[in-house]
Amino acid sequence: MQLAQRLIQQGKMAEANLRRLADLQAAHTGRPQHELLVEHGLAKEEDVLAVLAEEFGMEVMDLTKVTVEPDTLRSVPIKLVHRHTLMPLSRQNGTLTVATGDPFNVYALDELQTLTGLAVRPVLASPREVARLIKTHFGVGGDTVTQLVQERQAAAADGVELLQDLEADDSEVAKQAQEASVVKLVNQLLLEAANERASDIHIEPEENQLRIRYRIDGILTTQKLPPEIARFQSAIITRLKIMARLNIAEKRLPQDGRIKMRVNNREIDVRVSIIPMIHGEGIVMRLLDKGRMVFNLSSVGMLPDTYAQFRKVIDRPHGIVLVTGPTGSGKSTTLYSALNEIKCDADKIITVEDPVEYQQPGISQIQVHAKIGLTFAACLRSILRHDPDVILIGEMRDLETAESAIQASLTGHLVFSTLHTNDAPSAFTRLIEMGIEPFLVSSTVEGVMAQRLVRTICPECKEQYRHDPLELPDDFPDKEALLWRGRGCRACHDSGYRGRAGIFELMITGEAIREMCVQRMNASAIRKQALQEGMITLRRDGWRKVLQGMTTIEEVARVTAGDMS
Repeated sequence: MQLAQRLIQQGKMAEANLRRLADLQAAHTGRPQHELLVEHGLAKEEDVLAVLAEEFGMEVMDLTKVTVEPDTLRSVPIKLVHRHTLMPLSRQNGTLTVATGDPFNVYALDELQTLTGLAVRPVLASPREVARLIKTHFGVGGDTVTQLVQERQAAAADGVELLQDLEADDSEVAKQAQEASVVKLVNQLLLEAANERASDIHIEPEENQLRIRYRIDGILTTQKLPPEIARFQSAIITRLKIMARLNIAEKRLPQDGRIKMRVNNREIDVRVSIIPMIHGEGIVMRLLDKGRMVFNLSSVGMLPDTYAQFRKVIDRPHGIVLVTGPTGSGKSTTLYSALNEIKCDADKIITVEDPVEYQQPGISQIQVHAKIGLTFAACLRSILRHDPDVILIGEMRDLETAESAIQASLTGHLVFSTLHTNDAPSAFTRLIEMGIEPFLVSSTVEGVMAQRLVRTICPECKEQYRHDPLELPDDFPDKEALLWRGRGCRACHDSGYRGRAGIFELMITGEAIREMCVQRMNASAIRKQALQEGMITLRRDGWRKVLQGMTTIEEVARVTAGDMS
């Protein structure tokens, strides 16, 4: 308990945490005390590092701004870097400076000195930062790729558990894809994406390399990879096909599949889409992390006035409620949240989705299968005989589906659905263009919610500042307001953003708008009327969230480019 006692003496840790630490050490025999203190929040990492550095006579180094020369990287065996989590920082006059997060591992430093023939000068750093820097310079799965090149074998993978049995033939390509090293490398890619909160993984074959990108908070970021990984492109893609239960011999046609897995005790569904490209098959995987999803309207970012209006719309006994926006704008999350808001034992809710992304208790969900004729429209015709009160249609894709939705709302059902339009007023013109009679659209659509997702400011490095009024957008409401931004820190990978929230444009269908719809007036005229009736546009809702410190001017301007209303 010497480290803990020092922290208590310096006022960096509460004495009451000693008993908790003793319990943890008993439960995790062999785990270093400093790791347990930080991992379970008993003391701050910077305070623990400071005491350790004083104890061992080492320097504490912040690795977030460190630049490492290529010669330094080449001076250390890659296996040693990954095995002992040692990051080489600089090499000068026969001395190698390395960062470690575990000063107790003297053996690792001795082994490094023996293998390199250099005097080793260790510095202390955050274990997370050491691991991040290793990933940046040696690549995601760099140790596994090295092992593939040298041995083509590795220990069984940890961290990723598949929730379904795999089937593979006895072909040579299938055998290569099932090698332990390939399995471990693919699992590392999936594990890294899940830990980084990625929503999508893009695997893109190019002429001489394989590029892998993660979409994090809506932005694609390229992952650093060892160049040798391109040699194992075929094995990686085949392994993913086997996991998604796809045809590994078919390389000429697009394929779609699904992987069900558990990562760190969280269930994750992965939707896999494969398309043949000129340099090989490209893969995009959508990660649906059930453990991180919370479906309630307060969590999606609605301000109180928008929530109050939307709640009135979804509480109506019949009619159509539409949510519009481009792909990946959070429409499904808003709809699930709305259903959970109104769900009760007295009502029956049935959804028709393609595919069913999240299974919700208390809601009957139907998966569309177009190949066997189970389309949105076919499902709707059948589920009306199941006596539903509320119906959710995943998307109004065609005239037949839209007509069925209109019919359902006219017979006393509340219908939720989505459309791909840029703003709320355009939903009326889109339905009319699909072939629905204007009087039917005007009499059934009760409200339209358009939305986008903006990145929210990282809470760990949030700071207040005053923006130059001359550089603010012309329509920004308060040129003298104090604003917020993210300075950039370890938690947000120096981006200043962590997580996302919605900005919303809710249009309630009043009598004037219904009449304009019957007269087939264009979206601009309907938009003008809605603004007169108090509709808050996407951009204005974004500015309100900037003033409340949720997001930044740059983020709202990026997402609402072209909308100056």
